[in-house]
Amino acid sequence: MVKRYGNLWPSVITKENIRLSYEQAKLGKGKKRNVRLFNRDLENNLEKIRQSLVNKTFTTAHYSTKTVFEPKRRTIYILPFNPDRIVQHAVMNVLIPIWDNLFIAESYACRDNKGMHKGSLKTMEYIRGNRYCLKCDISKFYPSINHDVLKSIVRRKIKDKDVLWLIDDIIDSFPGETNTPIGNFTSQWFGNLYLNELDQFVRHQLKIKCYLRYCDDFCLFHNDKKVLNDAAAKIRQFLTDRLRLRMSKCDLFPVSRGVDFLGYRHFPEYILLRKSTAKRARKRIKKAVYNLHRHKITAEQFRSVIASYDGWMKWAKTYNLRIKLDLDRLREASKNARTANDILARL
Repeated sequence: MVKRYGNLWPSVITKENIRLSYEQAKLGKGKKRNVRLFNRDLENNLEKIRQSLVNKTFTTAHYSTKTVFEPKRRTIYILPFNPDRIVQHAVMNVLIPIWDNLFIAESYACRDNKGMHKGSLKTMEYIRGNRYCLKCDISKFYPSINHDVLKSIVRRKIKDKDVLWLIDDIIDSFPGETNTPIGNFTSQWFGNLYLNELDQFVRHQLKIKCYLRYCDDFCLFHNDKKVLNDAAAKIRQFLTDRLRLRMSKCDLFPVSRGVDFLGYRHFPEYILLRKSTAKRARKRIKKAVYNLHRHKITAEQFRSVIASYDGWMKWAKTYNLRIKLDLDRLREASKNARTANDILARL
């Protein structure tokens, strides 16, 4: 029998948890105006948030939106720092340990000690032991998450009525029957919990051992092409019937062709950077150098861009690309530099 958790609410509303949630929510945002205003009366503001939960007067605010175009066009939904982002951290601090224990080891998104690079290493392990790959993703995943289905999945492990009140409020904050807005801290965990149903189906019903998932992209590996063909049909039916989702891509191919996954192209003997990632790196690094010369960005901002792509490329065979981008020289020039002029003097 599956254990269901109650008596969680007291842990959500402790002063210590509300303060921790504030620290988590403001990470990297300490200089923003709304955070600085909040800090002027920090203790009272934290207590107001706590009391809004104690008295059940909290309700999720209206969303503002922005559109991003990299790596693809998406709408990001934004809630206020105070109180929404703090409240979401407060409830997830209690729920994450419970939910994380449900997930398979090969679910790599938004989890401690997981991530894209570890997923890439596991992909290489599976490629070297199998002849075929079934690579799939889900059409408009986050906008398609069904509220009622999500609530029913949450209730399989959580029975605390107060926690369920808050979770339901966050889920229902987006009108209609579907969507967990990209931008919410809770959404990445709702997404993982939702597709954990698929993970368990593939592992325990289909009995596919070589399987991994990152968000709504997932791969199955096997030496028998027919096994993967059968799995594709069953997965499609499961997604439709149980999760009300639709696959957008489902490609079965020999691993010798290379598995394009997690930003890399994986071959049995080596890893290459995905072409679109390499193209984006060229564009962003060129723009960063241009902005540095015109003092439109700080030394820290420039160093962040260089470090980001340096980190990506260390995991792949990118010697020639690094030379073309002059990446090593840019990294050394920005190392320990305090100002843009310090970097420019070294170039």
